[in-house]
Amino acid sequence: MRELVILSLIVALSSSLLAEKEFTSLFNGRDLSGWDGDPKLWKVENGIVVGTCDGPDSFKHNTFLVWRGGEVKDFELRATVRVIGDNNSGIQYRSREIPEAGPWAITGYQCDIHPAIEHTGMTYEERGRGIFGLNGKNVMLDPEGDRWLLSEHDPVKVEVSQWNEYTVIARGNHLIHKVNGMVSSELIDHHESGRALEGLLAIQLHRGNPNRVEIKELRIRPLIESDLISFDPNSLPSGIVRIDKPRTRNPMGVGPIESSTKK
Repeated sequence: MRELVILSLIVALSSSLLAEKEFTSLFNGRDLSGWDGDPKLWKVENGIVVGTCDGPDSFKHNTFLVWRGGEVKDFELRATVRVIGDNNSGIQYRSREIPEAGPWAITGYQCDIHPAIEHTGMTYEERGRGIFGLNGKNVMLDPEGDRWLLSEHDPVKVEVSQWNEYTVIARGNHLIHKVNGMVSSELIDHHESGRALEGLLAIQLHRGNPNRVEIKELRIRPLIESDLISFDPNSLPSGIVRIDKPRTRNPMGVGPIESSTKK
């Protein structure tokens, strides 16, 4: 009997580990089945999902292609994307719709895909709390929503008009963004009233400068639900620095950033 119990535990553990390793494609390569967006702006062309903005008058607000397969919680997502034109896109996750802002309007976490190196792969919240950590910054939000710089590293440099793989790993309140397998930004979100632990997945088409967003591959796998990282002010790492919210002069394309730090 003891051997059967042990064997059952091994099988159950193996099954859960295997489930966490399986990626599922969210595009069928033929059409936009399972997705919802403005049909005038989104299409599938030669097996690639394409979103097109012809200029500032194309639409009034940033618009999104929303996955209707359910909400995402703890997961790993990998997307191969390029943006052609002086503008940006992004992968929305744990997001929600805001119909009062217009059709296909979204608010929530975003992994930015931006021609300015500081911004690509950063942690950001569309129509919400704004930029958390730029490319090369690992940031924590405390329970009041203040930003703290935990560590820094060289930003991941890419040309967004070329195909690059963007990875989002969401485990509890710990979010990790990668570009081509290299960590671009991390966020630990202790801001309970502002954070989201589940929500919609979507792809952004940014208004303004003419641009074309192309998605060649998008795969996701669910992760075993993680406990939240608790906030303990007595165990914060030494050298932690409080920072202001980073800002940008040009939210569409290439532009210098404005930010400051304070102890």
